[in-house]
Amino acid sequence: MATSAGKESELDGAESSCTTPLATPTATPIATPMSTRSVKWEKDVEDAAGSLQRPLLYQRGTNTTSQMAIVGANTCPIESLDYEIVENEVYNQDWRSRGKLQIFQYQVLKWVLALFVGVVVGLVGFFSNIAVENIAGFKLLLTGDLMLENRYLAAFVLYIGCNAMLAAAAAALCAYIAPAAAGSGIPEVKAYLNGVDAHSILAPSTLSVKILGSILGVSAGFVLGKEGPMVHTGACVASLLGQGGSRKYGLTWNWIRYFKNDLDRRDLITCGAAAGVAAAFRAPVGGVLFALEEVTSWWRSALLWRTFSTTAVVTMVLHALITYCRGGHCGLFGKGGLIMFDLGSRQVTYTVTDHAAVVLLGVLGGLLGALFNFLVDRVLRVYSLVNETKCPTIGRSGNFKNFQCPPGHYNALASLFFNTNDDAIRNLFSAWYDYREFGVSTLLIFFTTVYTLGLLTYGVAVPSGLFIPVILSGASFGRLVGTLLGSVSGLDPGLFALLGAASFLSGTMRMTVSVCVILLELTNDLLLLPLIMLVQLIAKTVADCFNKGVYEQIVRMKGLPYLEVHAEPCTRSLVAGDVVSGPLVTFSSVERVGAVVETLRSTGHNGFPVIEDPPFAPAPEVCGLVLRSHLLVLLQGRIFTRARVKTGAAEVFRTLAPFDFAKAGSGKGLKVEDLELTEEEMDMYVDLHPITNRSPYTVVENMSLAKAATLFRGLGLRHMCVVPRTQGRPPVVGILTRHDFMPQDIRGLYPNVLPR
Repeated sequence: MATSAGKESELDGAESSCTTPLATPTATPIATPMSTRSVKWEKDVEDAAGSLQRPLLYQRGTNTTSQMAIVGANTCPIESLDYEIVENEVYNQDWRSRGKLQIFQYQVLKWVLALFVGVVVGLVGFFSNIAVENIAGFKLLLTGDLMLENRYLAAFVLYIGCNAMLAAAAAALCAYIAPAAAGSGIPEVKAYLNGVDAHSILAPSTLSVKILGSILGVSAGFVLGKEGPMVHTGACVASLLGQGGSRKYGLTWNWIRYFKNDLDRRDLITCGAAAGVAAAFRAPVGGVLFALEEVTSWWRSALLWRTFSTTAVVTMVLHALITYCRGGHCGLFGKGGLIMFDLGSRQVTYTVTDHAAVVLLGVLGGLLGALFNFLVDRVLRVYSLVNETKCPTIGRSGNFKNFQCPPGHYNALASLFFNTNDDAIRNLFSAWYDYREFGVSTLLIFFTTVYTLGLLTYGVAVPSGLFIPVILSGASFGRLVGTLLGSVSGLDPGLFALLGAASFLSGTMRMTVSVCVILLELTNDLLLLPLIMLVQLIAKTVADCFNKGVYEQIVRMKGLPYLEVHAEPCTRSLVAGDVVSGPLVTFSSVERVGAVVETLRSTGHNGFPVIEDPPFAPAPEVCGLVLRSHLLVLLQGRIFTRARVKTGAAEVFRTLAPFDFAKAGSGKGLKVEDLELTEEEMDMYVDLHPITNRSPYTVVENMSLAKAATLFRGLGLRHMCVVPRTQGRPPVVGILTRHDFMPQDIRGLYPNVLPR
């Protein structure tokens, strides 16, 4: 084993091994600096040019950025995922051993699992809605009965007591069982599909608490929705099924062993995230587009078909169960619960004046959405607010609440506050043309309250989503604008409410296509498509002038190292060799067992370059890259020799099977502490050729960091080897990992390139 001198890197969860940077001479930085290595590499040009001078970078030292992030409500270490195919002899033997039947089984299982994810997520979504509708409905029914008996204090105590108990239960589940279940989970899923893994992010305990916590939190009356948590729930279901169960909980299925790799799990989790949206909104096409537009970093046509099939199954399951419930078999659930705001029966016509009103609504929605993101970025905690009103009448009933008003009348504020969130949205979207249905003061009070509580509630430690608070805020604001413009616009306030919701969704989340389709599927009104598109495009354009989308901001706030599509501008002033740091830890292709064990104990690296050196090669050269997990399996198999000789793959497969090297599911995997080797075995040798990836992705040290970042993200890598430009140097000068491309990491090395 070889190491170079220098301070040990802490990059990528201590998973990378890197080289010590060259000393940087003192110089004055300018706007477009060049690196010290750039100077060194082009020394021949400088010699020819005589006194040619190049600006240098100030380098602070090695990268010491923390590899921790907030997952849910808990701070935990993070790692990168292995989306790269490890083309070693184990992988080749695995594929050689598969016959036509096994390959057919693999292809069929991809579809079976995707469809099964749809079934499970559909059931979870349906029963979550049943639970919320019955718990919240029973609470509101008891409170209303007490108020009819003029027992106002008892009604107040009951209402507050029920909400407090439900909220405390939801918070306790998150705090003591699964902190990773707090929040919507969409930023965590988004980061996972970008290649960031964290403890318990998709664990069975997280799944259970996510479901129960969201039911309790929504039933408690929080201004939050269960739609965001459904995305995380779908991802957890897909992960649990795709990893062959969980060894920790005794749930393993050998027939799913082909999916014990990050690449196939990534595809299945994408299907699960799309299924979550489909289950929350009954919007199968919207679910596919949400996965494509918002959460995934890699997409291809084959995944499109599988994801669409998953969401189609979700919709069929929901339709069958809802039809059953309409017979009165589901308690207070009835026709409610699963959001569906049918606006297809109204006749929609609009004029130039209406377009002007929609443009105004789009601008205001973008501004308020950007403000919401700004405040979420600074608040994410705290709570409360309260109100009262008059008793109008429109001669109809439904979700409108009487609430101490005479028969035939209703309480406008109570019809919004003293209702489930879904029913409040239905009331705001209602298609009546009487502008007195909800007065200006009522809508202003409700908008202010929901907007504020949505900001303050989102940070609490319960499973919570932003979709419903944003839709409620946007719908109330849109109806308020529609009411104020009633004399000049021919659109009814319910349509203004829908357009307001669309503008707020685009202003906060910066999604356009998926939100547009989701709203169309929710409302069943294709005639509104031009207006929805117009208001969304304006809202997103305006909001983008101020900040990023709310999920992007939360990903950054949580410290998740998310790789953006476009590299940071500062990376064009740096090259790959500038950001790798030391010491570089390598193994010989046939290494002493004790050296391997000691390295695994003393470092947290997950990838190590393997060097082919004499007598197996005339001069040191790159043999490939070996993973920590594969080393542990090989050491556990005790395939050792007393002499430093090659043993070959055949010797390995006499003891181990290819699936022994598959990635473990959730639960405890093999650790270096689990190895029980004798002193005699520690002095023996182990051949690393069979488990070494012979074709790792490499870049030359003078490649621009921006170009390397594009390759790294596009290929879904965890490690990228940096090789020297000139001969006569070590065959590998360092390893690039995810954190080497993060702005805060670059700032730590070169403060003058990316000022704070």
